[in-house]
Amino acid sequence: MKAIRCLQYGPPADLVLEDIDEPAPSKGKLVIETEAAGLGYVDALLVAGRYQVKTPLPFVPGSEVAGKVVAVGEGVSDALIGKRVMALSPAGALAEKLALPAAACIPVPDAMSAEAAAGFIVSYCTALYGFETCGHLKTGETVLVLGAAGGVGMAAIDVAKAMGATVIAAASSEEKRAAAKAAGADFAIDYTKEEWRKELEPFTGRRDVDLVYDPVGGDISETAFRCLAPGGRHLVVGFAAGDIPRIPLNLPLLKRSSIVGVDWGGHIRADPGANIPLMKTLTAWASEGRIHPEPAASYPLAEAPAVLQRLLDRESVGKPVIRFTS
Repeated sequence: MKAIRCLQYGPPADLVLEDIDEPAPSKGKLVIETEAAGLGYVDALLVAGRYQVKTPLPFVPGSEVAGKVVAVGEGVSDALIGKRVMALSPAGALAEKLALPAAACIPVPDAMSAEAAAGFIVSYCTALYGFETCGHLKTGETVLVLGAAGGVGMAAIDVAKAMGATVIAAASSEEKRAAAKAAGADFAIDYTKEEWRKELEPFTGRRDVDLVYDPVGGDISETAFRCLAPGGRHLVVGFAAGDIPRIPLNLPLLKRSSIVGVDWGGHIRADPGANIPLMKTLTAWASEGRIHPEPAASYPLAEAPAVLQRLLDRESVGKPVIRFTS
């Protein structure tokens, strides 16, 4: 079968497309024929060897996958064969077939495409966990989403709107701001301007925002924290800018506001069952049309290295997905 392989850490251009052996299902596992694989910034960092955890070489990149079950191992019901599932895996999604623990696979709703399912779990679960569990978002509150045109930001816009929030999208180009508004944001601002905080005033009535959703970090974070109203919550999701911010602790004291870490992955590693209600809510919302997880674009397998490079360069708009054909 065809697969993209990382033979050494480095730029995505060094990845190779080659034939490898097909997987066989061992006890408790199943094999899916891959229909789509979602890619994110973390996948690009893993290939570059810049993530905090290094995947042993060589490996097949990609952690988000959707496909059809074609084989099952001992202890797994034959009734799953032919079913559509989505799953997370430490690696391996950029291959035509993938063996996974059956317990890690989630049924794909009939109304959801394989492309939507492949890019759904990480960004949407992180957003709902962040807003519901960490941020206690209430209907009618205002959310400022940083890096709003990326896959993480787009999911945050979608989930926040489903929860009844007003969303202000912050992005670095006109193209990205237009994409964020098309994804449902009520307003959009350019946070590359020196005085970008002032752009919020017409949208908030000179009142600051209730939540900040921050997957960016860097110099932007402190200014964003200063945009919080008293009692506001700054949700730390990641550091796509590369630098970890250092926010003076007098700010949360004076603003009576909170800095809250949104580590969905750590949450479900500590309590795997905690993700079940999140997924039930999100798949129900998707079936009802309350959220819209279709990816911004899909690409053939051979273009995966270029897609990963655009993620590293922060040039990607929306969630990119690799599509497979039978």
